[in-house]
Amino acid sequence: MLFYILRRVLATIPVMGVVALFVFLLLHLSPGDPAAVIAGDYATPADIARIRAQLGLDQPLYIQFFTWLGRVLRGDLGTSIFSDLPVSYLIGQRLEPTIALSVLTMLITVVVAVPLGVVAAWRAGTWVDRSIMILAVCGFSIPVFVLAYGMVFVFSMELQWLPVQGYKPIGEGLVPFLRSLILPSIALSAFLIALVTRITRASLLEILDEDYIRTARAKGITERRVLMLHALRNAAVPIVTILGIGVAFLLGGVVVTESVFNIPGVGRLVVDAILKRDYPIIQGLILAFSGVYILINLLIDIAYTFLDPRIRF
Repeated sequence: MLFYILRRVLATIPVMGVVALFVFLLLHLSPGDPAAVIAGDYATPADIARIRAQLGLDQPLYIQFFTWLGRVLRGDLGTSIFSDLPVSYLIGQRLEPTIALSVLTMLITVVVAVPLGVVAAWRAGTWVDRSIMILAVCGFSIPVFVLAYGMVFVFSMELQWLPVQGYKPIGEGLVPFLRSLILPSIALSAFLIALVTRITRASLLEILDEDYIRTARAKGITERRVLMLHALRNAAVPIVTILGIGVAFLLGGVVVTESVFNIPGVGRLVVDAILKRDYPIIQGLILAFSGVYILINLLIDIAYTFLDPRIRF
């Protein structure tokens, strides 16, 4: 098992190398001259040339890449064009709201979706199953921003139960912290709940037809133990896989959700950087998002060995 884990860890190195190359080329393939953007609308050609020399943009492309890669390996993601602050510092400032929103979203997804999928598979073909699947279709169909605005209108403006927007750090109290995140978390988790519910149901229905399940029932084991200890454990691999894929949805979903609810997280930083064409921030965020996604998939691959020891790649 240790050799397998080591191979999976080593396999992430070339993947991150390809991602780093893509992120670097993003600056050079994008329309417009970064030096001209920094210099402003009234800059002279001499001003632009001076800035290009300061940024090293006048050097050969491969030298620029290895210089940039060396800084990244030392933890230096560059400096923001407009704020003149280190990109790593700007990302660090915005991490807490995004991590809190993502963790709460995944927690809601697992707590709600897995039991719904189990019940749907257990009562397959009944009105319970059909009702859960109708809810899942609704979760697939409603865009995040539409659901978010609808929930704000109902729960914040009409009922006035929850704040319209904003974020309260956990240091200000658990209740204000949860009140500021509950609406965005539910809006962001709706699609994931629908997806995980359907995958859980499909996986369990396949497992429940296996001979060992019928044997367990014939031995007099209660239905609850059959579902939780025998069926759900063996159906866990596709469920864990789809949760890992859900991370990619989260990385994109936080951009929309944080914009709707005015949460000062990494998603808002993405939007601001794109609008200002702040290339170092965009590069740093893409690199950070890619690293998180690769790390999550690595952890899922490692989890496979514990869920099903037969799995080897």
